[in-house]
Amino acid sequence: MAVIDLRRLRAFVALAEEGHVTRAAERLGMQQPPLTRLLQGLEAELSVLLMHRLPRGVRPTEAGKVLLDEARLILARADGVADRVHRAARGEEGSLAIGFTSSAALHPFVPKVLRAFRESLPGVEVSLEEAGTAELVEGLVHERLDAAFVRSPVGRTPGLRIDALLEEPMLVALPVGHRLAKKAASRLLLTELAMEPFILYRRTAGPGLYDTIVMACREAGFSPRVTQEAPRLTATLSLVAAGFGISLVPASMQRLGGEDIVYRAVAGSSKLVAPLLLAMRQTHPAPAVAQLRSLVQRMLPAYQVSTEPSQ
Repeated sequence: MAVIDLRRLRAFVALAEEGHVTRAAERLGMQQPPLTRLLQGLEAELSVLLMHRLPRGVRPTEAGKVLLDEARLILARADGVADRVHRAARGEEGSLAIGFTSSAALHPFVPKVLRAFRESLPGVEVSLEEAGTAELVEGLVHERLDAAFVRSPVGRTPGLRIDALLEEPMLVALPVGHRLAKKAASRLLLTELAMEPFILYRRTAGPGLYDTIVMACREAGFSPRVTQEAPRLTATLSLVAAGFGISLVPASMQRLGGEDIVYRAVAGSSKLVAPLLLAMRQTHPAPAVAQLRSLVQRMLPAYQVSTEPSQ
């Protein structure tokens, strides 16, 4: 079937559906002799009679009836090829692999974007992967991922484009019963944490947030006493809840809830912010990446979220 000319199939379908050479020729906008030659060429190619020649028209043979069903499917698919190719070129069809860090996924903006993308572009198959920033960057560089929502700046990585999306304050996460959790004030001074054991997100996995916390503490006059490092930001909260220490986490992470953790804002520390970034390749990006980036930019101006501690 791969060698059959689509012109012959179209001529055959027109003849079968019209049942008359003249009407089929008019439908196709051609003369009768060329139409007849197309049918004859198709029969010769398949070595089988496809049409009964009647005194006042034509009628498919049993073999012709089988070919008619197949031809309609083939032509319908062929007619849709150009449209699908153009849709894929515009990023409206195909696939998109999106990565995210665990804390980025907890930011309300990310699931809103993903939901809107799926609703507006159902022809794009989306696959998701959660990993640390370093793993996500590697996935982008080696083209296993097309885009990634991250927290740590990765602008020094060659070949990547970074869009800064949002910033949110970081909150102090304290175990229930901690002396600072019992204070009436809803905000804590960073200096009040000077003697506390810190649990931080492992620097190799996310240097941006780690360095932000350390720098803010040093500017406040002390170096944080880091007693535990966790592989994921979500894991730091488990350690806080277990009483191993305190942590500083993006405000959106309080959405995880938990009765064993109390969150407090930091007073007068405008530098303690966690960014939300969209990373992608600069060269040869998947067409759907442009659609994702455009959607993100459209949604950003209207986005508002409360970052005050819920307790």
